[in-house]
Amino acid sequence: MKQIKIVYEGGEGELIEKKSRFIATVRPVGSEEEALNFIAEMKKKYWNATHNCSAFVVGENQQLQRCSDDGEPQGTAGRPMLDVLLGEEIHNAAVVVTRYFGGTLLGTGGLVRAYSKAVQEGLKASRIIEKKVGALLSIRTDYNGIGKIQYLLGQRGLVITNSEYTDIVTVETLVPEAQVKELREAVTEATNGRAEFLKEEPVCFAFLDGEPLIF
Repeated sequence: MKQIKIVYEGGEGELIEKKSRFIATVRPVGSEEEALNFIAEMKKKYWNATHNCSAFVVGENQQLQRCSDDGEPQGTAGRPMLDVLLGEEIHNAAVVVTRYFGGTLLGTGGLVRAYSKAVQEGLKASRIIEKKVGALLSIRTDYNGIGKIQYLLGQRGLVITNSEYTDIVTVETLVPEAQVKELREAVTEATNGRAEFLKEEPVCFAFLDGEPLIF
């Protein structure tokens, strides 16, 4: 895993299709057990619904995939829901789409579209983040070097997550794995070897509303 999209915070989306009500509930899950417990919870919550169809993906390579039509015609609900999660490259997430039948049959194509769209609405209401593998770098430099380091980080879309200014300057930044070696070399060259790398700690990280998250 270099970078994966995960659900940081689940959400709920809804749509009405020919008087049928579709409620999509999305939740992050870390295992099959968590996913099954979530599905059971939704079935209990919406016990009077016509259907509670579900899909989930677990694993860094989306290796665990399950879906259920829950009584809808085969292939019209669970699989299209799963396809949306896979198409959006979402990992470690489960979704239940609850349907209250409105009295009008939607047909096979109509069901596929409705369940797919419901999942999309659920994802829109959720907070999706990109989790990356990389390193937390701590760099110490003099005041002549800090401007050069700031420029190099900005060039690469990297941000300073922490800083300390005394007689010297120490900054921290989160760097994707593929950029670590190149950045170290660029910093060393730009500061003529005066910058010192105090720490290179392997981490998984993401940004939420501009704030760093370290896993």
